Amino acid sequence: MNKSTSESIKRLLEESGLTSNKKAIYNQGFKSDFTNQTILITGAAGSIGSELSKQIAKGTFKSLILLDNAESPMYFLQKEFEQFSNLNINFIISDVRDALSMKEIFESFKPDIVFHTAAYKHVPLMESNPYEAVKLNILATKLLADIAVLNQTKKFVFISTDKAVNPISIMGMTKRISERILEDLNYKNSTKFLITRFGNVLGSNGSLIPLFKKQIELGKPLTITDPKVSRYFINKEKACNLILKIASYEHWEHNMFTFNMGEAIKIVDLAKTYIALQNDISEDNISFEFIGLRPGEKLHEEIISKSEALKSTVFDDILYVIQKNNKKSNPVDLKLLESISPYQKTNEIKSILKNYL
Repeated sequence: MNKSTSESIKRLLEESGLTSNKKAIYNQGFKSDFTNQTILITGAAGSIGSELSKQIAKGTFKSLILLDNAESPMYFLQKEFEQFSNLNINFIISDVRDALSMKEIFESFKPDIVFHTAAYKHVPLMESNPYEAVKLNILATKLLADIAVLNQTKKFVFISTDKAVNPISIMGMTKRISERILEDLNYKNSTKFLITRFGNVLGSNGSLIPLFKKQIELGKPLTITDPKVSRYFINKEKACNLILKIASYEHWEHNMFTFNMGEAIKIVDLAKTYIALQNDISEDNISFEFIGLRPGEKLHEEIISKSEALKSTVFDDILYVIQKNNKKSNPVDLKLLESISPYQKTNEIKSILKNYL
């Protein structure tokens, strides 16, 4: 690991509050203005959803609807928001796969902007639960998008992932198919569908650093899949700030975006830098165990596919992802996906998903 790489990782960890001082120092530099607008966030109790809600609460808005099906995380989020008792914030326990509930919520609140963060995100777990991944990541996204159109929602912001690029995993495939569905809807409706595609969120629930921290506390080796494995990283404060910029701006030329995340980082370099920045951890007591890539995992992730290109925007850290030769996405016929059942094996479901890529 060269000095430049080490400094980049150190800065990323410091911005995320993952060093010994425990305080995130990322300077947002942007406060959202959604005056007179009602905002709905799905998956609101998750890492991205909750951070979006906190940043929105610091700006201006008419009403904020926070929706999640996880009761305990929603309860803790609600307790955090007690400091904003003067704001119009609604906490709703519901499931985005429930058509009747979603229709009622949209008809009652008439959201102007939807941030759709609800998804199954863990790659190996979705390899063994493909039916659930299809239901939530694809069919629920299509359901919400259709309801948003019917209720004249102005903007629908979809949180995607770099794992949707040349996907080999169930999770990545389901996200790429949802991107395609929303791209097609953009050409047919007044609702503007905006897709944000980015890498691993540092310090998020179930991510690497919390896992490393737990393994260190237990005196166990740090488990890494492969010494060469690398990923793109971004801290959640920055990611959410950029998502809000995308939702706030009115003059986009294209509808799919990625962020400037710098170079891909080797996981082993991330781990070593993290350890070096902790005052209470001795590097001499740390060992690594390389366990091999798990089902659905790549050695390296990508930002764009061969049929895509990057293009600058008016914001330095936000880039367009555009199709080469202005190729438009073909309509997605969901009949095969809707016929998938929990009795089918992973390989069968994967074969069906590949037809949509």
